[in-house]
Amino acid sequence: MKKSRLEAFSDGVLAIIITIMVLELHVPHEPTLAALWQLWPVLLSYLMSYVFIGIYWNNHHHLWQVVEHVNGPVLWANLHLLLWLSLVPFVTAWMGENHFAAAPVAVYGVVLLGAAIAYYIMTRVLLADHARDSLLARALGSDFKGRISVVIYAAAIAVAFKLPWLSGLLYGVVSVIWLVPDRRFEKVLAGGPRR
Repeated sequence: MKKSRLEAFSDGVLAIIITIMVLELHVPHEPTLAALWQLWPVLLSYLMSYVFIGIYWNNHHHLWQVVEHVNGPVLWANLHLLLWLSLVPFVTAWMGENHFAAAPVAVYGVVLLGAAIAYYIMTRVLLADHARDSLLARALGSDFKGRISVVIYAAAIAVAFKLPWLSGLLYGVVSVIWLVPDRRFEKVLAGGPRR
């Protein structure tokens, strides 16, 4: 299978995920800013999830620029990632509708943690099928961002039942870590030094 088919399929699934999330947003029944303000938990959870899906789409795009080929295990690893990401609309709606209550915030973290682990597994499966000196191996490097994200998600889940606001803040920290441009792939593709 050509990697372009996997990329196109993944892009389509991520677009559908974002579409499902936005369809869960319901307009207020009154034409006032006060009525709109009452929806802040729903809008905030949507915004958080939109950023996370955007981060995964961006990183998936960069990753596949240096992938040389795919095989069966890679296809399954990618589907595993998409499984976790497909749960984002559900946990987003649950968390927003329940005003960031402890259980929905914790389950939201479980889904984010599952997606982070699935992405890590996918990169390891890809690395196993590429040479040690491949562009992929050079671009991924030690993957500090990926490893620290898993640790932060696990910590956020652990504190969610006592301090759900802190969990939300920790999820935000992960998104900021990934919003800072990651130039590993561009540098490798341009032939620049490794970081």
